[in-house]
Amino acid sequence: MIGKWSKLGKIFEPSEHFFHSKLQSHASNPVPVSLGNNIFRIFYSARDEKNRSSISAIDLNITSLEITKIFDYPLLLHGEQDSYFSHGISLGNFYKNGSRKMISFMGWKVLNNGYWQNEIGNIELDDTFMPSTISETPMIKLDPEINTISLSYPWIMKIKSGKFMAWYGSTISWDGGNGEMIHPIYYAESSDGINWIKNGLAIPFEINKNQLFSKPCVLFNGESFQMWFSVRSGDGDNYKIQSASSNDAIHWNLNDNFNELQTSNTGWDSKMVEYPYVFEHKKNMFMLYNGNGFGKTGFGLAKLA
Repeated sequence: MIGKWSKLGKIFEPSEHFFHSKLQSHASNPVPVSLGNNIFRIFYSARDEKNRSSISAIDLNITSLEITKIFDYPLLLHGEQDSYFSHGISLGNFYKNGSRKMISFMGWKVLNNGYWQNEIGNIELDDTFMPSTISETPMIKLDPEINTISLSYPWIMKIKSGKFMAWYGSTISWDGGNGEMIHPIYYAESSDGINWIKNGLAIPFEINKNQLFSKPCVLFNGESFQMWFSVRSGDGDNYKIQSASSNDAIHWNLNDNFNELQTSNTGWDSKMVEYPYVFEHKKNMFMLYNGNGFGKTGFGLAKLA
């Protein structure tokens, strides 16, 4: 997709609206769902005082950028102590499986040693586009051979062949030799969107260059697949947004335009930009993204010019 991303500004600032005990900070991983008439319900993950994330949302007019509704309470809570999302729900993407409206997510489970052991589930929305159910067991799980440590943000879509594809992060090691974990993007396939076959690494990684990937976002433009994601080099830098291209959704090449969306000189997204979500509306391409502090300063919107 040729063009340049133009920032439209910060859309939602969590500190201005949070009063519920489960919505104390952050508005991370925004996921847009079209309600019609230019209105999008944007779901996001907010945290309580113990950093456990639950889900809330705003309704946004994508044309006027007016927030038409703010849900000042959690729409879906993190799980109980023994669940795979006991310490939080971090959203992936909206997709459909037949008539079912789904949002994929990463469930956080923090271990006693301080590390985490995350797996991937899904949320089903009802006819009013509100969360109705959440999968009690993981949809994409850890295993002893391919994904052994922890999984992260998924993107699920049905491609033109009729099969479902999933791209997600997976930790290879907590330390790649430079004090930073190795966390590239993997992929899996499914005939029904329920049972998944893992197929290994999707995006090539390189220590101290492209070492930590996060939150893939994939679209098909009619000719090829485009992926956006957050990435860190591993040398202590902050997240940036990079993209890759593929003709078959399996073999990917990193694009030359490393920083698809630049940080600002000052303000809420001056240190990092991350967790991109690219979507189309009336032949225009938009990107929701987070800024400083992994969503602590809220989320913004950009448009492809």
